[in-house]
Amino acid sequence: MYTKSALILILALTAALMTGCSNSPANLFQGYVEGEYVLVSSPIGGALVTLSVTRGQLVTKGRPLFALEHDFEAAAVSEAKHGLQRAQNNLANREKGQRPSEIAAIEALLRKTKASAALARLEYERRVKLIAEHTISQEELDRAKSDYDQQRQAVRQIAADLTTARLGARSDEIRAATAEVLQAEAKLEQARWNLDQKSQAAPADALVFDTLYREGEWVAAGQPVVSLLPPANVEVRFFVPETVVGQLRKGDRAEVRIDGTDVPVPTEIYYISPAAEYTPPVIYSSQSRAKLVFMVKAKPAPADGLGLHPGQPVDVIVPSLAP
Repeated sequence: MYTKSALILILALTAALMTGCSNSPANLFQGYVEGEYVLVSSPIGGALVTLSVTRGQLVTKGRPLFALEHDFEAAAVSEAKHGLQRAQNNLANREKGQRPSEIAAIEALLRKTKASAALARLEYERRVKLIAEHTISQEELDRAKSDYDQQRQAVRQIAADLTTARLGARSDEIRAATAEVLQAEAKLEQARWNLDQKSQAAPADALVFDTLYREGEWVAAGQPVVSLLPPANVEVRFFVPETVVGQLRKGDRAEVRIDGTDVPVPTEIYYISPAAEYTPPVIYSSQSRAKLVFMVKAKPAPADGLGLHPGQPVDVIVPSLAP
């Protein structure tokens, strides 16, 4: 049986111990580092020919990451180029009209027909004089006139053919040939796009977090080959009780402390969850366990994000909540 004085001493010691356990600053919270990964893949499948990066490597924007076999796509580009050249030649041929040798043949025929027409005219005029002298019959005169008229019509027809030959194809044929050129250009662009997709480069400066295939393995369309973690995609998530969440604002500063260094990493709060949740298992604080909390996200500067690693536990101090 404890005496009254001993009981008072025990209660005092217990209170002192409890006060020491809950003596953490009111603006100190526990959290962890998270990363939003960029999974780089190709929309077209194929065997992995070249893997240009390794895990843990830092790459700059535009740095080649990997290449899949692309013989089929390269052949499609070559075929599309020849198709475009054929369509362009067809359009040029229709715009120019017939070949010079064909036009020369028509011109020669026109000269010959004109000479025949001139001779037929002389024969007709001679017959007109002879009919006036009653030397020939009316039938002979009619025959000469018919021959002269036929020769004149032949001259007009060949002259029209020559004009048509110099004009080229009809307008609707030229429009059709132009459409074929545009179609061939579109096919070439499509073939080039397919070929370009077989090789992927880094979309931004980033850390190669993981490589998911080895050279020689078959990669299905859309399957990630390289996982990147850009510094701008690193964030810190921490949890605050509902008693203080109303005091936080987007843009507030938060200092992140990690084990092994005394230099805090400056961050800026950019997201405050609108919904409460129970403290997640990753948070081991005895003071916040089994309490309703709100998740807060903060981002460091890209240069500072390189020193943070996803899954790393951290302590977060929010200066604006200091008592």
